Amino acid sequence: MNARDAVAYRLALSEGFLGEAEQDVELERWRSCVDNAQLAVENAGKAVLALFGVAPKTHDPARNIAVMLRGGQFPEEVRARLTGMLPDLLALGTSEHFLTDYGDETRHALPWELFDEASAQEALAAARRSVAAAREVVVALRGTPTDLAPDDRSNPKNEGAAELATPAEEAESGRSLPEGNIPGG
Repeated sequence: MNARDAVAYRLALSEGFLGEAEQDVELERWRSCVDNAQLAVENAGKAVLALFGVAPKTHDPARNIAVMLRGGQFPEEVRARLTGMLPDLLALGTSEHFLTDYGDETRHALPWELFDEASAQEALAAARRSVAAAREVVVALRGTPTDLAPDDRSNPKNEGAAELATPAEEAESGRSLPEGNIPGG
């Protein structure tokens, strides 16, 4: 899959999970809403990373986006959108993913006990912001989302794609993002 395919794929995933999260709110399925909202946010982050040829196997794309912000030169509009995505990516990252699927195993709290309407609405709002921001970044850097059709094979080897370290590689190098540090640009 080339970068354009990956961007279109991740945007479609994020929009699909956002749609399911919205349905979950209507059906008052709070845990399911947070789960789908988390996946929408995660895939929105991965869509942005795919623009740069980065495809991490993680539920936490915030780290890679933070690395890009520290090292990359972006138009101010794009930098603002990426920076604006970070709080939602951090809030609905790996930890939330595991809570929605497995609950809190240390307290033996089931997933359905952990989420209520307020947490579902908050997660849904984060998903809406993240999907919109990802789409805006894609449009700003590549043109309209319809330009991202999966049949565009103009760069099959992702030539010129940025290489970013995985979180494990970052940790090994000592360059990892400190907890709670959200770069502002």
